[in-house]
Amino acid sequence: MRVLTLGSMAFSALLSAQATAADKLTLVLDWYVNPDHAPIMVAEQIGAFKQAGLDVTIVPPSDPALPPRLVAAHKADLAITYQPQVHFFADQGLPLVRVGTLIDSPLNTVLTLDKNIHSPADLKGKKVGYSVSGIEQATLDTMAKYAHISPDSIKLVNVNFQLTSALLAGQVDAVIGGYRNIEALELALQGKTPGVMNVEDYGVPAYDELVIVANRDEVNAPKIKKFLTALKAGVTYLRAHPQESWQAFASAHPELNTELNKQAWFKTLPLFAADPARLNRARYEAYERFLYQNKLIKRITPLEDYAVEVK
Repeated sequence: MRVLTLGSMAFSALLSAQATAADKLTLVLDWYVNPDHAPIMVAEQIGAFKQAGLDVTIVPPSDPALPPRLVAAHKADLAITYQPQVHFFADQGLPLVRVGTLIDSPLNTVLTLDKNIHSPADLKGKKVGYSVSGIEQATLDTMAKYAHISPDSIKLVNVNFQLTSALLAGQVDAVIGGYRNIEALELALQGKTPGVMNVEDYGVPAYDELVIVANRDEVNAPKIKKFLTALKAGVTYLRAHPQESWQAFASAHPELNTELNKQAWFKTLPLFAADPARLNRARYEAYERFLYQNKLIKRITPLEDYAVEVK
């Protein structure tokens, strides 16, 4: 009788362990780990994923173009990408849906070291460096029209992702595509005082910089909601304990313990979405129209086809 009781207890414990086994979830980042991912790293630090019943594997990609494709192919559960890209994926018919937001503010800027450039109007007759054709050109065109100058009056120069070096070398008068929480700080750390124009201040619709996408077939999977709940806990803790969180991050990633990353950590802090699951419908619809009007997408896709609010 005693053996039977112990056996029953062991069997019960096994069933209980199976019932509470953590759901495995793979998240592919947009690039290597950096301060833009702070809420994810903090959620991991404080055990929020484990508390939510998740076993999360965080994967930095070898190629930044891969993460959404892996999700589309059911080879990962979630990926970090950019809101503008989500619209392009929808236009291409990929089965990807925005389920959460990491950074709910644009990071893109126009940066300059020319003290005579204060607004887009001052770019008339100037050379502006860029790295990504299409969207950067449409953004700059919109800013020029907002300032009542012809977009053709600005000379665009492809600087092949060498934005800060092109500015420092005087190859261009300004650059578009530098982030306010990275390149602007990088220039300041080199003793410069960059002029910073946030794109959304000059006619460009505001958008979410970094978002989380899932495969359309999986948006209602319980583990997606669990992930977003844990991520919200990470954001809340990060904002309440920024210095402590930075020190834990720097300790876990000593190769990233630099002055630039430290400053970026605190600069990005107010830009993280307080409620990652929340969807700003008007923002997505406005940006979809912006891309369509600039002929960057072929059609207007209904919002529900590419963005949802997980409840």
